[in-house]
Amino acid sequence: MPLSPPSRRRVRLAATATAVLLALLAPALPASAAETPAPPAPVATTAADRPARSGLDREALARSLQDLHKEGMYGAYSAVRNGDAAWRGASGVADIKTGRPMRPDFEHRIGSITKTFTAVAVLREVGRGTIELDAPIGRYLPGLVPGERGRAITVRMLLNHTSGIADYGYALWSKPEDLETGRFRHHDPRKLAQLALAAEPTGKPGEAHHYANANYVIAGLLLRKVTGETPETYITDHVIRKAGLRHTYFPRSPYLTGPHAKMYERLHGMFDPPHEFSVYDMSWAGTAGSLVSTMDDLNTFFRALLTGRLIGKAELREMQTTVPAGNDPTLRYGLGLLSWDLPCGRVWGHNGLVPGSGTWSLSSPDGSRQVSLGTNLTRYYGLNPDGTEKSGPIDTAMGIHLVRALCSRSAEGAGSQPPSTAPQSLPQSVSQSVSQSIRVPASPQAPARG
Repeated sequence: MPLSPPSRRRVRLAATATAVLLALLAPALPASAAETPAPPAPVATTAADRPARSGLDREALARSLQDLHKEGMYGAYSAVRNGDAAWRGASGVADIKTGRPMRPDFEHRIGSITKTFTAVAVLREVGRGTIELDAPIGRYLPGLVPGERGRAITVRMLLNHTSGIADYGYALWSKPEDLETGRFRHHDPRKLAQLALAAEPTGKPGEAHHYANANYVIAGLLLRKVTGETPETYITDHVIRKAGLRHTYFPRSPYLTGPHAKMYERLHGMFDPPHEFSVYDMSWAGTAGSLVSTMDDLNTFFRALLTGRLIGKAELREMQTTVPAGNDPTLRYGLGLLSWDLPCGRVWGHNGLVPGSGTWSLSSPDGSRQVSLGTNLTRYYGLNPDGTEKSGPIDTAMGIHLVRALCSRSAEGAGSQPPSTAPQSLPQSVSQSVSQSIRVPASPQAPARG
């Protein structure tokens, strides 16, 4: 199969779901057996770990998470906070062969949410005066980005994806089987950056937002140059530990070290049945997407960030200075941080998508209302003729859970009142993924299996 330029693929983690709020009031349509594998029998949702006086409708949250499984998602886990109240839940299975149930405390590959951690590390150095946001990247990495391009692309452009640098996935995956053969392949970040810089640019520096993992691989190399440490060590010491996270780490091997679910990739029907990708060398994503975390840790991280405990006020303002991210006016992208405008107000966070693992983590501006959601089946539907991802009941159910967690108002003794108007769709993912680099036919056939 020939390569497909990343700029021609806009793959979504959570695709269009019309009238999400109306879906809160009526059940979603059943999933088509032709589009997604039949789900295993549902398992019960875990109850709250902190009961008390909350603004959380625990039964509604549990029900919406269970509905996500019923619509075809193998398994999901979620952590929701509202002030001092917290709820955790899980539905479905962690292993489709054994029926091992999901647990809310599982470790999870968070993909592109890693970018927020990397951006925080860079902004910390901005606050210390060792990096200037609007300085050319060529000042710091002249050997990697030389000449006019190095003078035109700034550090800020890397962090908000307006650099015009293409991605390197086209050189790693030319056909679905490459995902299998790449499980234990280790990649050098400098070589990944060189592949991206050698590709045709997606635009002029500063012209428009074009999401690319390469930007954050280069940001990691910038951290290494400025601090003298590996970026993974620096982020661990100055971001992860400072936030008080106990289950967040850069994996040192293709294996996760703690309890986790198996992670299944369908690749729009090219893997049928889905292939399992829990074991994978994530050096291909590095400081752009290799972190492992838990849903509780993600909520703790974003609350610490948004309340000013990780970087200064000026640096946080820079992170929240946004540019348009595609055609969705409700979605904008800052420096490793996206904003999404809901009927109940603006939320901040990020999403992630790597083979078999999808994640959302969103918070109100003050960090008081939060949801982090992980799932273990990805690219479960096919593609439209234009290459965009088809949506379906799984996406609707995912949107219902996110909106209910962020927007529902609890009335003690009276149940939850949903917000008065609905977003017309979930935002398109800003998470780059391997399928953007594989040319997939409009009606994909399962590849031959060895």
